[in-house]
Amino acid sequence: MKKLNTSAFRYDEKRPFSTSETPTLIDPFYTSEADQSRQLDELADRMDQAQNRMHADEHYGLLVVFQAMDAAGKDSSIRRVFKGVNPSRFKMAPFKKPDDSDLKHDFLWRFWQELPERGNIGIFNRSYYEEVLVLRVHPERLQEQYIPKNLLPSNKKTLWNQRFGDIVHFEDYLFRNGFPIVKFYLHVNKEEQGKRLIARLEDTEKQWKLSKSDLEEREFWPEYLQAYEDTVNATATKQNPWYVIPSDDRTNQQLIIAHILTEILESLPAHFPETDEKEAQKLIRQIKKQDGK
Repeated sequence: MKKLNTSAFRYDEKRPFSTSETPTLIDPFYTSEADQSRQLDELADRMDQAQNRMHADEHYGLLVVFQAMDAAGKDSSIRRVFKGVNPSRFKMAPFKKPDDSDLKHDFLWRFWQELPERGNIGIFNRSYYEEVLVLRVHPERLQEQYIPKNLLPSNKKTLWNQRFGDIVHFEDYLFRNGFPIVKFYLHVNKEEQGKRLIARLEDTEKQWKLSKSDLEEREFWPEYLQAYEDTVNATATKQNPWYVIPSDDRTNQQLIIAHILTEILESLPAHFPETDEKEAQKLIRQIKKQDGK
C-alpha cells in the first residue's frame, strides 16, 4: 500500500488542472474497511486536538468548501471525516438554489452570513462557486439576479473573469484575517455517478433525493466539467488551494480528505494560552475549600 502524499491532489497555480487527465479512481490507501475505519479514527483524534488548540487560541478559523456533481460523496464525506470534531465548534451550511431574498443582494452576500467564527470550523456544502459553475452552464439565469443591465458585460467570458477575480479577492481577504480556506472538488466519473443515482432510486428511503431536474442536469456533463476545470485554474492560489479528490471510491475519498484537513489544521500556528501554575494551584485550593476539604 503506497503512502498518501496530499500534495498530489493540491492545485495552487503551480500546475494546470485538466478534468480529462485527472483520474477519478486511484489505488486505495487502505487494505480493508477495518483499516480505513482505524485510520479515520486516528485522524479524527488528531483533528480534534488541533481544533482544540485553534479554539483556545482564538485567532484562526477554517472554512472548508465542498463542490461536486450530484452523488459524488459530499454528504457522506462530511459526516464521516468530521465525526470526531467537537460539534459546538463546527458548523455546516448547505447551499441550494438562491431564493428571491438572496437574489436581491450581491452574489456573495448569503455566504458571508455563514462564515465561521475564530476558533471554529465552517463547512460549505456547495458554495459561492455555484455562481461560476451553474450560471456558467445556464447563463440565462443571470436575468434572475437583478444586476443592472448596463453593468453586465456583453461578453460572458468577461463576466466570469470578473467573478473569478471577486472570489479570489474575497478568499484573500479572509486569509489575511486568519481564515484560510480549503476547497475540495470531488471528481467522479459519469458512469459511477449513474450507478449511484440508480441506487438512490432503488432505495425507497433515498428516492426523494433525486428529481427529474437532477437528471436533466446530467445532459450538461461536458459543460460542467469545463466549468470546473476553468474555475479551479482561475481560483487556485497558494493561500487558498483547491484539492481535486478522486471520488469513484468513497472509502479512499474520505481518507484523502481527512489527511488533508488534519495536515492543514496541525500546520496552523495556534497554541494553547500560557498557564500560570501558581494561579492554577490557588484555584484548586479554592475549589477544595468550597467543597469543605
